[in-house]
Amino acid sequence: MNILLWHVHGSWTTAFVHGKHRYLVPVTPDRGPYGLGRARTYQWPDTVDEVTPEELAGADVDLVILQRPEEIDLVAEWTGRRVGRDLPAIFVEHNTPKQGDVPNSRHPLADRDDLLIAHVTHFNALYWDTGGTRTTVVEHGIVAPTAQYTGELDRLAVVVNEPVRRWRVTGTDLLPLFAEIAPLDVFGMGVAGLPDRLGLPADRLAVYDDLPQGRMQAEIARRRAYLHLCRWTSLGLSLIEAMTMGMPVVVLAATEAVEAVPPEAGALSTRLDTLLAATRQLVQEPDTARQLGGQAREVAQARYGLDRFLTDWDRLLEEELCASR
Repeated sequence: MNILLWHVHGSWTTAFVHGKHRYLVPVTPDRGPYGLGRARTYQWPDTVDEVTPEELAGADVDLVILQRPEEIDLVAEWTGRRVGRDLPAIFVEHNTPKQGDVPNSRHPLADRDDLLIAHVTHFNALYWDTGGTRTTVVEHGIVAPTAQYTGELDRLAVVVNEPVRRWRVTGTDLLPLFAEIAPLDVFGMGVAGLPDRLGLPADRLAVYDDLPQGRMQAEIARRRAYLHLCRWTSLGLSLIEAMTMGMPVVVLAATEAVEAVPPEAGALSTRLDTLLAATRQLVQEPDTARQLGGQAREVAQARYGLDRFLTDWDRLLEEELCASR
């Protein structure tokens, strides 16, 4: 198929475009949020083609993957075709509800008969009220990292985007508690202002802003354990990547994490004292960390492998294309 989709979430899109199709990704001169084009910090295959809005008017498109409601109008403007009428569409919902009266959060595309909403976690499907709109769940999959866990540094790795702005959502306020046990290395976009905001010295917190994915994973794999302290996010793919590399993980038991992470992969709890004690043990006992990391790898490979992810998506794409004919 020729599939139109915007570059929104780097890790998810990286996995998705490793399928057997041709992927058309819009690009604009400013490479803004609706025209990022091909990824620059992820490895994408040659089957991903950049297309300008002008080129889309005559492009051969079989199906569109939507990820933001405003893309519906962009499809009509740039292709001259109507979503769900002239062009089959699947809306991928990446997020937990952020606005509204949770758990009564009304999805912006509720009660539509012209598209399908595909949630990336069962938690999201449970908490969004989508009314009469058809829904399904296609769980995450990842391209397996080439890096493997060594854990030679008695430091803790965290991956988070915009931790200062998002603060309690991403559990940023909890980081100083763990910095008392071991130094933290925080990777992601918009992390540069974190040391000043937290007031932590350089020997307790280092930040690495927007590294290429391969380099970031190689650095993370050298840390003793991975911290995931998000209170209200969908499911961080960096967490799954860390587990796949064989890292032990310390995870706040919230949203989809309770399904994705078994306790034997490290620690999973809503109790901070439990998570802090587990972190201290992992830092002090490298052999224990390595053993738990091995179990984390087995779970992640079995549930979030790329082959399963692409197979599930191929089945869904074919069903939607056939139903539109």
